[in-house]
Amino acid sequence: MTRALVFSTLYPNAAQPNHGVFVENRLRETIALGGLHATVVAPVPFFPVSHRFFGRYSAFARAPYHEVQHGIDVWHPRYAVIPKLGAAWTPETLFRAGLALTRRLQATGARFEVIDAHYAYPDGVAAARLGRALRLPVVITGRGTDLTLIPRDAGARAQILWAAREAVAMVAVCEDLRRRLIALGAPPERTLVLRNGVDLGLFRPRDRAVARAALGIEGFTLLCVGSLIPRKGHDLVLKALAQVPDCKLVIAGDGPRRAELETLARRLGVRDRVRFLGEAPHADLPGLYAAADVLLLASSREGWANVLLEAMACGTPVVATDVNGTGEVVRSRAAGMLMRERTPECLIETLGRLRADMPTRVDTRRYAEAFGWASIGRANGVLLKAAAAAGFDGRHDPGILHPVRRLLAEPPAEAPLAGAATTTD
Repeated sequence: MTRALVFSTLYPNAAQPNHGVFVENRLRETIALGGLHATVVAPVPFFPVSHRFFGRYSAFARAPYHEVQHGIDVWHPRYAVIPKLGAAWTPETLFRAGLALTRRLQATGARFEVIDAHYAYPDGVAAARLGRALRLPVVITGRGTDLTLIPRDAGARAQILWAAREAVAMVAVCEDLRRRLIALGAPPERTLVLRNGVDLGLFRPRDRAVARAALGIEGFTLLCVGSLIPRKGHDLVLKALAQVPDCKLVIAGDGPRRAELETLARRLGVRDRVRFLGEAPHADLPGLYAAADVLLLASSREGWANVLLEAMACGTPVVATDVNGTGEVVRSRAAGMLMRERTPECLIETLGRLRADMPTRVDTRRYAEAFGWASIGRANGVLLKAAAAAGFDGRHDPGILHPVRRLLAEPPAEAPLAGAATTTD
């Protein structure tokens, strides 16, 4: 039995049930296959007030210090986030919070053989320091912005590179991110792609008439799922909607741009065709996907966008910008289409081509079935077992990943339907 300490700020808690669900899913699938016992240390920023007036900050205060989720012990120690200086100091405060709790757990009899960390910065850097302090091997998974945007800062880039050299393995959720890791200076022989999967049981086709009736929608309906932040491109979608009068739009997500986007919808004259649902619980998403005709994702950057596979698993094709790992997800007409450029005009043109030759929902679901979690869970289990067996000094062994690579199942090898990526800002 491999005993892992899972370390990441990306993990659900009672106050933020949708936060980092993809990390939880990979862990649960690995545990379900047997041979792994895990304890999760998922620090949350310290905030003194739990009143909802303070928005997302109050959720930090409402997160319990300890909870049991799906039979897994999950701890949420607090760490300090220092205004204006926070980014530079966060690896240090995360490390201190994680070390103090881990030593308390060890004092009560807990035993750990490997650290499984998620998000390269600041989490992965703190985990690498934790590994040094506890003499434990560390596996770090990079997931998106931590490898596309954060390394633009020289200080953060240097720390990510140090952590990559300390780790037994650096995992990326798509090939694009793996290439970025190597470009940063990570040892190629210790980099690996473990893509995200999709829960094919939760995300599955449903009765569309029932799903649409529950939402009170009719006509050709587009769906966006994601935080209302600039990089998600909801403004581009609204501008495109203004030129597609026979479509309606449902937006599931919340964030700092909501008021701005609602104002833009009114200015464009489409407010009566747009519904802002706010943040939807994870369990409610299958109904939204089932009700929609097409999922839109106009992001400027994505690691591996989970919403794409979730929609496809429900039978709903997608239109998305061709950035980072998105071209590795959308590789067949059954899946949907990629935009050659990240503009409202290109979105309209791509959506029009998809509508002219829509795949059947059966074919879209069948495509998604190649992306279940099982093969990823098996590979993750083998990786953590190999890392634990190698020990702290295993970071110098170039052969650690050989058994994992043999297990990995590649996604369907069909050519993407659009040109090269346009932007990764």
